[in-house]
Amino acid sequence: MPEGVTANYSGTLLAFDFGTRRIGIAVGNTLTGTARPLTTIDDERNDVRFAAIASLLQEWQPAALVVGLPCNDDGTPHEMTAHCRRFANRLKGRFNLPTLLVDERYTSAAASSALDDEGIHGRKQKSLIDQYAAQQILQAYFDEPSSGIHA
Repeated sequence: MPEGVTANYSGTLLAFDFGTRRIGIAVGNTLTGTARPLTTIDDERNDVRFAAIASLLQEWQPAALVVGLPCNDDGTPHEMTAHCRRFANRLKGRFNLPTLLVDERYTSAAASSALDDEGIHGRKQKSLIDQYAAQQILQAYFDEPSSGIHA
């Protein structure tokens, strides 16, 4: 499917909050329409990252992957936008799964708020914030599937 064309997928989905230092991952199911934090890959080496992702894909057998696409507040791209597009294309190419990009503006703030609500504050959030941001990204897709564009 060309970029900009949306599709709905059924079953388990994995979402990624890509960062140059860490990648947060969330899992959810289209039947329940809910997402939950799963794990964080805290390694900068691509071989380690993709090995961990391959293991998660084998375990969860997702129907599709969702990657957060960061933009400036006005929707224009910035440096990380290109990195996230490249990451999404690598996922799609390596694992041959449909890969969607979803606007991730404000997901880190929402993730921090969710952690605050659970009583996790300050530096204690560092190890969890990325997977909670991935949860926000996936939940945004569940709430509005037409928001996902193919990588």
